Parts: sequence; structure tokens; C-alpha cells
Amino acid sequence: MNILLFFQQKLSSALKELTEDPERFRDLVRATQDRKFGDYQINAAMSLGKQLHRNPRDVAGEIIQHLDVFEVCINPEVAGPGFINLRLKPDWIARQLEEMAGNENLGIVPHSSPRTYVIDYSSPNVAKPMHVGHLRSTVIGDCLASVLSALGHNVVRDNHVGDWGTQFGMILAGYKRFLEETSFEKDPVEELARLYRLVNRMATYSASKREFQELDTRLSQSVASSQNKDENGFQRREQLRQSIEAFESDPLELARAKEHPDLDRVAREETVKLHQGDETNRALWRSFVPPCLTAIDRVYQRLEVTFDHVLGESFYDGMLENVVAELVDRDLAQESQGALCVTVHDRIPPCMVRKSDGAFTYATTDLATIQYRINEFSPDAVLYVVGHPQSLHFEQIFGVAHAWGYRDVEFAHVSFGSVLGDDGRPFRTRAGDTVGLTSLLDEAVQRAADQYELSVVSRRDRGDDVPDLSDIQRNHIAEVVGIGAIKYADLSHNRTGDYVFNWEKMLAMEGNTAAYMQYAYARIQSIFRRGQVDLESLRMTGVRVQLDHETEQTLGLELLRFPEILNAVASEYRPDILTTWLFDLSGKFTRFYSHCSVLKAEDPELKQSRLVLCYITGRILRRGLELLGISVVDQM
Repeated sequence: MNILLFFQQKLSSALKELTEDPERFRDLVRATQDRKFGDYQINAAMSLGKQLHRNPRDVAGEIIQHLDVFEVCINPEVAGPGFINLRLKPDWIARQLEEMAGNENLGIVPHSSPRTYVIDYSSPNVAKPMHVGHLRSTVIGDCLASVLSALGHNVVRDNHVGDWGTQFGMILAGYKRFLEETSFEKDPVEELARLYRLVNRMATYSASKREFQELDTRLSQSVASSQNKDENGFQRREQLRQSIEAFESDPLELARAKEHPDLDRVAREETVKLHQGDETNRALWRSFVPPCLTAIDRVYQRLEVTFDHVLGESFYDGMLENVVAELVDRDLAQESQGALCVTVHDRIPPCMVRKSDGAFTYATTDLATIQYRINEFSPDAVLYVVGHPQSLHFEQIFGVAHAWGYRDVEFAHVSFGSVLGDDGRPFRTRAGDTVGLTSLLDEAVQRAADQYELSVVSRRDRGDDVPDLSDIQRNHIAEVVGIGAIKYADLSHNRTGDYVFNWEKMLAMEGNTAAYMQYAYARIQSIFRRGQVDLESLRMTGVRVQLDHETEQTLGLELLRFPEILNAVASEYRPDILTTWLFDLSGKFTRFYSHCSVLKAEDPELKQSRLVLCYITGRILRRGLELLGISVVDQM
């Protein structure tokens, strides 16, 4: 049962006598931060009183008269300027917990009007190894897909991979000129990535030199003619100069660049040839893609991330001409300096759908993708889990989609910030390269293994009873804890902001970390092992729950909030709401366990009751972590 939803519905019914639009006040019900003010609080009377020109306390009293909650609440109270405090009856909480213990869904009731969501996330570029920049999109998107599915919605997980973009022109140019055949035979993905990086650096150098020369000429003429000084131009010229000097400091790269001075133009030509059907480039492209997708799949298997559809940009290539034709036919696309653009509104630049040379753009592909998804899946909402820098791009294509006629679909850019290093800059290796995702996961698992071994030694030195685990068991624990640490560190931050990557914090056994949550779950399982508890029997025998101690009541109420927390995650697309709540739940369980003996309870009935609280807590911790994409182990 979703308690918050229950009170919202009751409030809407109570307000029918006071306002013509009771639904607008639903969100003014919330859980309290301090139980001395009750368990939930209604804050509608103040705004409604202002609307009705009445004393808010009088309005609150009238709301209570129509509020049908007396079966579940101790008498509601008016407090302060008009707050309505709601305190749940302990015996009602106990009955709900008894039902939850035997409920497979832990009180989660499928949505009465389920929606269809298409979630676009991860989206790596083929022929380039996945790196830390793909982590946030992958784990945030996977979590949202899991939560929405758990709430009964129909979710389509769609990985829109980059297998057709300009990087392939660079790779083709590099393959034909700089291929190391032995390296390619040994590891084609790594060699293709090397070629991409090489050509990208050289192409950037060539383009920078041309821009520098053009800018230098213009700025010199400006100074000579005593025109206003272009501060932005001078700043840009200095940036280009530094970039050029940094490249030229490597004699080998400089010599190679001089041999191929127009590599940026060549790479663009290779891209055009690929897109126009050149058989050599198409054959090479077809040979590149499969091993690259296999390498990407290995990362997904390790992250335990799956998709319903993996469709590359190439899948939509044949649709692009029709997309542009439709936009032209509807007078949406207008010519501008030889290109075709759609003006969404005055405050953002027009969306280019075809370049002056006839080439299509990323926006064209995204519009074809929208059309395909709507025709294929009939979604109510399409979510794009993509970094914040792409905000303008999505504002453009969403605007075009609405103008195109897709007005009944929710399009949402679920944006996120960057992963930073200790220096506050994007997280990179000491050499300055983007951190590869595979190496990051390897290091996380190794650090978790090292920390586990240190903890075993420390516990044995204290005289603790530490179970002897096999190498297979220890390796499994390291994998679960290490991968969980990486995911949880990302998900526990508000996605809209940046966060600093810190190994010590994310692997800590104290604080809001995956390791702490996993340990809390393992500790509950140890209670059942020590007590030789038959969990199936405990679940099915209908134990009467007793909530005599204050910590039992607090824990019991928190357990019942699980469904409303998932609804909050789904409505705001914020996994950190769930991580924060799980951490708070673990703290409430710790206080309960410190004050209330479980295995040595005063009588058998009380012992069974407290075991049920442990059982529900363990199940919710496990389920909550599963929804975050994090596994648990029974022993740590």
C-alpha cells in the first residue's frame, strides 16, 4: 500500500466541499521529517485559506471534518498556522507489515493506468572502448527502467549506439594509412580506437592551423584599421596557438601530420563515401562493427545491464530522406545558406536537418528515431538519459517533434552532470586520457578484494569469528562489492550535478555507500543463520507483529514507505531519492537492532515479531539495491 497516495486521495475527497479543483492540492501531503509532528502532514490549509479569504486554521479544521482517515490515524491535529498532523495507529502499521511480509511485491501495487516508456540510455560509440563518460547514462537509465517496470509500467530499453557517425570517417582514413596489422589481429577494438585517436588529433591540428591563420589575418587587419578590439577573437587565437604548440612538441606526430596535411578533409570524404554506399568502405564498416559490439556487450554483462533493443544510427539511415521531405512538405524546414533548418522558436538556434553539402545531421537521425519509436512502440513518454551538454540539441529536436505533430508524447531529457577528479576537472588518467570503463571496473574489484582481506585480518585480530570462504566466494564478493561501489557512488548523487570520483569514500563500510548497504543486508542474513530461522515458514505462518518499542514503530513505518519512495523516483527521474532512503532505512534498522534483542527476545511471540521486521528489512534492502542494479551477498 502506498500510504502517501492513500492520504492524497483522501485529501482530494475532503476538499471537494471547499474547492472546485481539489487535485491541485494533492502534493501538499508529505511525510514529516520529525515524528513529534506526526508521521505525515497536510499543508493545504494555508494556500486554500488564502484563496477562500479565510483563517487557515479554520480551513484546516473543516478539512479534518471531511477527512476519512480515522481507521488508520489517531485523531488528526491542527498545528501552527494550519498544518494538519497525521499520526498512524501502531496497530494499523503492524497489520500492514503482516501483509507486507507475505506479499511478493512488498506492498507495491501496479499502476492503475500504466504508461509505455521508451528509455534511451548508454549509447556508446562503436569502435571506441566504453569509458567513464558512459557510466552515468548506463546506470541511471538502467535504474529508471527497473523502477518504472516495478511500478507496473511498460518499459522499452533502447540502446541507440553510434555506429554511423563521423568517427567512422576518421577510422577509415586511419585504417587505410596507419594500420598496424599485428595489433589489429590481436585486438581489433583497441587498434580501431588507436586509429581514431590518432586521426582525430591530426585532423584537429590541421583544422586548428587553418582557423588560426584565418583568425590571425582578420585580427591583424582589424588592428591595422583601428577597429574595435575583438577580445573573444584574441582569446580564441591564443587557445588555438597553445593547442598547435602542444601538438607540434611531439616530433613524430608533427612529421606524420606534415605528410597528411588535409586529414580532416579526407576523413569527411571517407564518411560521405561510407554513407553513399562505397563498397570498400561499407565492407570495412561491416567488419568493424561485430567485434566492437561484442566488446561493449562484455562490459554490459559485467554491469548486469540489458536492453530490449540495440539499434545503431545506421538502422535509421534509409529513413532520413523521408524525414526531411515530410518537414519540407509541411513548411517546417526552410532553406538557409544552402542548408535546411527548422526554426523551433526565437530563443534557440534553428535545428539543421540537412547540411549545405546534402549530408544529414545527428538531429535528422534523432527525428527519424522518434518517428520509428512512436510508430513501433506507441509510447506515452520517451526519456533520453544523456549528459547536460546536449540540452540545446534535445530542446531543438523536441521542439521539431512537437511541430511535426507528436504533441501527445512526453519527451524528456534526463540530464546529468560530469564525473570529476580530485582536481575538479573531468576524471582522467594521469596521462590525461579518458578513463576506460573496463579498467575502472577492474580497479574497483581489485580494491574491494584488497579491502576485504584487510578486514578479515583486522576482525581475526579482534577475536571475531570470521568464516573461511573459498577463493571463488571471495572473488564473487569482490566483484559484487566493487561493481556495486561504482554504481552506487554515481546513483547516490543528484544526477543534475557533477560529482567527484573518490575510491576511499565509495568503498567505505560506513556512510551512504553500497558496501554499507550490502553489509547491512548480510548482517540481517547472519541473524537468520545464527537463529537457524526458516524464512519460508516465517513468511507463511502469519506472525503477529508487535510494535511496542519506539524504534520498532519507527522502523515499521519506514518499511511501509517503500512504494511511495519508488513513486518519487519515477516522478522525478532521480535514483538518489532511493539511495538516500535506503541509507536512512539502514540507520533506523541499526537503532532498532541496538535497542531490541531479536534472537534473545523476552518471549517467543516477540522474537517472531522482530524476526519479521528483520525479514522485511532484508527483502527491501535487497529489492532496493536490485532496482539500483546492485547485487548483494549473504556473507561479507
